[in-house]
Amino acid sequence: MADPKGFLNHGREVAKSRPVDVRLKDWNEVYVPGSLLPIISKQASRCMDCGIPFCHNGCPLGNLIPEWNDFAYREDWEAASERLHATNNFPEFTGRLCPAPCESACVLGINQPAVTIKNVEVSIIDKAWETGDVAPQAPERLSGKTVAVIGSGPAGLAAAQQLTRAGHTVAVYERADRIGGLLRYGIPEFKMEKRHINRRIEQMRAEGTRFRTGIEIGRDLKATDLKKRYDAVVIAAGATTARDLPVPGRELTGIYQAMEYLPLANKVQEGDYVTTPISAEGKHVVVIGGGDTGADCVGTAHRQGAASVTQLEIMPRPNEERNAVSQPWPTFPMLYKVTSAHEEGGERVYSVSTTHFEGDEDGNVQWLHLTEVEFIDGKLTPKPGSERKIPAQLVTLAMGFTGTDRENGLVEQFGLDLDERGNISRDADFQTNVPGVYVAGDAGRGQSLIVWAIAEGRSAARGVDRFLTGASDLPAPIRPTDRSLMV
Repeated sequence: MADPKGFLNHGREVAKSRPVDVRLKDWNEVYVPGSLLPIISKQASRCMDCGIPFCHNGCPLGNLIPEWNDFAYREDWEAASERLHATNNFPEFTGRLCPAPCESACVLGINQPAVTIKNVEVSIIDKAWETGDVAPQAPERLSGKTVAVIGSGPAGLAAAQQLTRAGHTVAVYERADRIGGLLRYGIPEFKMEKRHINRRIEQMRAEGTRFRTGIEIGRDLKATDLKKRYDAVVIAAGATTARDLPVPGRELTGIYQAMEYLPLANKVQEGDYVTTPISAEGKHVVVIGGGDTGADCVGTAHRQGAASVTQLEIMPRPNEERNAVSQPWPTFPMLYKVTSAHEEGGERVYSVSTTHFEGDEDGNVQWLHLTEVEFIDGKLTPKPGSERKIPAQLVTLAMGFTGTDRENGLVEQFGLDLDERGNISRDADFQTNVPGVYVAGDAGRGQSLIVWAIAEGRSAARGVDRFLTGASDLPAPIRPTDRSLMV
């Protein structure tokens, strides 16, 4: 175990961010390169010999956090990387993008700032890539079985890598022009530079995974034809049906879903465009939705030179500290978060609801009308006399997703059953009602976190492996019915 007195001798210290005025001029990651390594050994030493590491329960991957904290403290980076990869295929993704429910469950967090688990994780994997400790793991022999994976987000990639390493021939189908799913086109470059995806893809290619881009199952290739070609299919297509806002004026030009807006900025960074077709430059921007996707829109608008940025949230402003009664440790609390995008400016408005949009004579949105809301008898109710309007020349809707895509024909062509929430139903092995067809990630769980997506991909891979061979040694960290530790 790490230094028994580490948590007494050292306070919590996190990664340093580049100055706002500097990082707004580029799209690079917001953190100072190399700033973590000099402090990470001391931070890892803060991990207590707590006896029962509740951080394991906070993380659906079951990450061996105390073990790799100890190796990081001792600067045994090779061993730390091995322990990290034992449960997580892509720690450089989670180390940058995960909201770290493991830290919320940290025993030290009961009465002190939690261990910086996420920072230790990303330090280990970045060091592993630097020293060459991340290498392809090609199977010793092939099974002769074939698997198609639909979708190349974290769930699809995790399932594909696990099944490839088990000896199956795996092809990943992605409807976009590049591999990565929402990691590629939903996450802005300033949160995760896409070079991290690219080198994982190259590792997977070297292991034997095949990739097919620009093919949408259901439209470009019928699901029934795909099933005939492969011994098993994993659907990891995500929950991409965005929640809309059906209010008067929604049809005005300048109002977009977040996933219509964000991918274009990423395509500029990929070199597909010189300038984005939808730009916030010089405009009053309103982001509807207070979650992480909304924050991504805020940071993107800042970098595009918005005149102002306002983020609206219908729910009340969360507390800044955990409420021991309503959100007790070790549950994952809903707290007020200041992301890197919020540090860069803009206004956040809570307890408001959009009533309608107002446009100019050319049909372009110009104003957003809103009203304050409050809970009355358990329902959000408009407050009389609180109506007002704010300038809005670009509006992005970041209100979450309601289920997997039904328009491309994938669900109907496979003949899949859906649950009451519009997600694809599955059994205890992640198999759908169609034999040999499995589902992993948001397509089966609904909108969730990246750690849950990777855990789902790993668990579904075990189900597929057992279906193909009769038995499996692959790990299955979660069940389809498992949910986050929340109140």
